[in-house]
Amino acid sequence: MTMAHSSHLTPGAEAPAPRYAGVMIALHWLIALCIIGLLALGLYMVGLPKGLPLKAALLNLHKSVGLTVFLLVLLRIMARAAFNRPPLPPMRPWQRAAARTTQGLLYVAMVAMPVCGYLGSSFNRYGTRFWGVPLPKWGWDDAGLRELFFGLHQAIGYALIALIALHVAGALKHQLIDRDNLLARMLP
Repeated sequence: MTMAHSSHLTPGAEAPAPRYAGVMIALHWLIALCIIGLLALGLYMVGLPKGLPLKAALLNLHKSVGLTVFLLVLLRIMARAAFNRPPLPPMRPWQRAAARTTQGLLYVAMVAMPVCGYLGSSFNRYGTRFWGVPLPKWGWDDAGLRELFFGLHQAIGYALIALIALHVAGALKHQLIDRDNLLARMLP
């Protein structure tokens, strides 16, 4: 990412805010929209009765999109290592620690949630199909283990909702109260 130097700016013009690389911005928003959709779909499916054909179709869609997002998250982690992150604006040490902790927990949740969902599906007779292709089962039909992994999947989902709310609240605080232009780093 190249930044404009002040020598190229007209007098009185501000340097543009440092931004993430375009691939990071695209992955951020694609993953964010998919996760919000998956969370909404998951909450909707919980209320549907068992044996309903619509529930089975939605569950298969949820699994395929969830595993796709998992792969995108892994790609984002690799891209994050490859691209420099723009510096944070000046802030108090506790705010910097809170931002890093929240972001770290978001990544943990985005990896752990699909892993738990996949493992939960591995301990039932149906397994997982990824866009119609059967994936290997890593378990056997075991109600106890299935419920354990699906319970973790659900708990991580609620934690992810809280983390997303905290992440958005922090970004809005920086944009609307601190006015430090932090949000511009990730806007398309």
